[in-house]
Amino acid sequence: MAVIVKYIVVRNGEEKMTFATKKEADAHDKMLDIADNVYDFLEKAKTNLTEDQLEEISLVMAQKRDALMSILRGITPKKKAAPKPAEKPTPKPAVKEAASPKKESAKTKGKE
Repeated sequence: MAVIVKYIVVRNGEEKMTFATKKEADAHDKMLDIADNVYDFLEKAKTNLTEDQLEEISLVMAQKRDALMSILRGITPKKKAAPKPAEKPTPKPAVKEAASPKKESAKTKGKE
């Protein structure tokens, strides 16, 4: 019989997600805390957004908080360079080199 440990994130009595490690569960719980705080902030700002819109925006901002922090600090986020298409190497024409005579070393001279 196997014993499996599961970490379940519960919010307001509702199971949100299940994780295999405590670290992942804590990270998700922290992200949900941030989303709740952003939601409250946007709600108090009296924006003309529906509850669903507020929730969606809050979650996106919490999930992408590292990029958002840079933007709020006035730092332009770095754009990821698009991967360059793989160039096919052009085959080089085979060049036959003339066989060069082997140079004899001091060790091989005496063995002949």
